[in-house]
Amino acid sequence: MIAAVYLLLRRGNAFAPGVTPPLRLRRWAASFFAAMALGHVLWYFFYIYSCDIRSVSYVVVAVVDCVGMLITIAGTLLAMLQDRKRPVWPIVVALVPYVVIGALYIAFPNDIFLNIAIVYLLLLYAIFTIYMVFAVRRYGRWLNDNYADLENKKVWLSQTVSLVCLLLFILYALVGIDTIQIYILHFGELVAFGLLLWRVETLPQLENSSMEAVFFESTPEAAQEKNLPTRKRQPLSIPSNIEELLDELCVNTQLYLQHDLSLLQLAQVLGINRFYLSQYFSRQGTTYNAYINDLRIDHFIRLYREATAAHQSVTAQQLARDSGYRSYSTFGLAFKQRTGQSVTAWMRNTGE
Repeated sequence: MIAAVYLLLRRGNAFAPGVTPPLRLRRWAASFFAAMALGHVLWYFFYIYSCDIRSVSYVVVAVVDCVGMLITIAGTLLAMLQDRKRPVWPIVVALVPYVVIGALYIAFPNDIFLNIAIVYLLLLYAIFTIYMVFAVRRYGRWLNDNYADLENKKVWLSQTVSLVCLLLFILYALVGIDTIQIYILHFGELVAFGLLLWRVETLPQLENSSMEAVFFESTPEAAQEKNLPTRKRQPLSIPSNIEELLDELCVNTQLYLQHDLSLLQLAQVLGINRFYLSQYFSRQGTTYNAYINDLRIDHFIRLYREATAAHQSVTAQQLARDSGYRSYSTFGLAFKQRTGQSVTAWMRNTGE
């Protein structure tokens, strides 16, 4: 509940002061934490005053707890994907049969309804998890097409949170409340919730460059506010000189060294539509992220060779920062994908 209140009422970011997470994500995460807190309170009172798993109160608590948890965790995970706004109403509709099964159990008490309800929830959760795997893969491709720096933008961690919640749900159904395992589960819950809260607060709000807004063009004034060079905007037609424009306004000016340079910002600099620039990279068999990484790695190689020729002592970490990378691990991965060697192996072989 503290986490829910924090996300709803605190405007600043206590975990990452320089990051502004999506407001929609914050609200969904707050609703998830609140739903989980409410579920624990309801079960607490149930085991104090009833503890009869065949009573109406048991069914009501179970339905309210599961419906609240599934809707809010689904909304939270979907809100992490910023390529487009994904609706949550299909999850609500999919939970209607579960509510109906609960009502049938109240009307006709029979263990078969409980088993059907558990199997249905597990099946629903499995389907949603499979959907999230494909959605996150698509989101990863969208990031590669639109962003040069992917630090803290990927959301594969959401899969971990989703699977942990599923595992906790299964274990809660199997573990008795009077055993030590229940305390272990509570501890695991706190770890999972802390991980989710950290992910929510460290995920930055990305600019609106979804396919629904594919023909959106910001004004030159917007680019100037970001201290980007600007060029007079062209009509919405595919220019034939994109390669020359990239050489003139991105390569020669070393614009690729700017952190968090997005495809939309580069399109503003070139004065062309973002969609056409994306199409250009696609026709070249590459992505925007790979294009910027290639320029930065070439820059690193050039700096290293110049320092070696001048007999200067340099470190790979410093050269990576000078080449536009904030994270050395990200640079190392991109360098190995480009050259087939680790940075240290390449430097050693080059020195020989």
